[in-house]
Amino acid sequence: MNDRSHRDSILLEEAEILEHQTFPGDQYLLRVQTPGCAAKARPGQFVHLQVHPLRPLRRPISIMRASPKEGWMDLLYKVVGEGTALLAQRRAGEFIDLMAPIGRPFKVKERRPLLIGGGVGMPPMVFLAESLRDDGRSPFVILGSEVPFPFDARPSQILVPGMPDGVIGAMPLLEDWSIPSRLASLQDYPGCHKGYVTDLARHWLRTLNDEARAEVGLYACGPHPMLEAVVALAREFELPVQISLEEFMACGVGGCAGCVVEVATDAGPAMQRVCVDGPVFDGYRVF
Repeated sequence: MNDRSHRDSILLEEAEILEHQTFPGDQYLLRVQTPGCAAKARPGQFVHLQVHPLRPLRRPISIMRASPKEGWMDLLYKVVGEGTALLAQRRAGEFIDLMAPIGRPFKVKERRPLLIGGGVGMPPMVFLAESLRDDGRSPFVILGSEVPFPFDARPSQILVPGMPDGVIGAMPLLEDWSIPSRLASLQDYPGCHKGYVTDLARHWLRTLNDEARAEVGLYACGPHPMLEAVVALAREFELPVQISLEEFMACGVGGCAGCVVEVATDAGPAMQRVCVDGPVFDGYRVF
C-alpha cells in the first residue's frame, strides 16, 4: 500500500468527443480522444471530467477501455443527477476537459481471475478482462445489472461448467475476445441468472477442485452491498480479493479528503482517500 507511482500518472487534457451512445436505463457510452491519458490508463483507474463549462465541479467516471495506439478511451456512465444529465447532452465534435488516469489500479497475480461487476461497476471489469487477455490469461467475468444491460446480450458459445440451467447470456464484446462471461439480474432478463452475481460466482467456485480453486483471485467493482457480499464470498472460499470502491468526490486528487473510508492497516484502522489511496483496495482491509 506504500507504492505511490500511480500518483505521477495524472494528466490534464482537452479531449474531443468521438462518439456518445445512448442505452436504456439512462446509460451512456462516451468515447473521447485523449492520447496522453489513454497511453497511461490502467484497469481500475478513473477520469475526473468537467461535465459542462459552466459546472466547474468535476465527476469521476471509471475507464471501460483505453487504446494507447489510437489514443481513445471509453467511459460508461449512468445519469444520476444534474451533473451527469448535463454530460449526457454533450455531442460528438465537442471538447471536454478531463484529468486522468487517477487512482490505484488492479494488480492481478492469480492464474484464474474471477471478475465481478455490478451496474456502473461493470466498466473496470471489462478493462481488466481486456488487459488480462492481452497478457495471455483468460478470466471469467460475471456482470450484474438491475436496469437493462448497456449491450444486447447474446447466447454464449463458450462452455462454463457449474452454471445453472439456462444461464447462457453473455456480453458480446467479451464473447468476441473469447473471454467467458455470464450475466445476473433480479429482473428475469432472458439468459440471465435470476439472482445475485455472488450466487453465480459461488456456483462456479464449487465446480473447481482444491488445486484449481487455489489459483483463483476475486476482483470486483459495484455498489457497496455487492462488494461486501463479494468479500464475504472470498472469505468463504479463502481467496484473495481486490475491490474498487465507488464514492462521491470533489477534487479527485486527494486534496479535499471528501472521499475517505476506514481501512484496516498493519498499524490499526486508518482513514484513506478513495481517489488516490484507492479506488482499488484489498477487500479484507475494507470489510
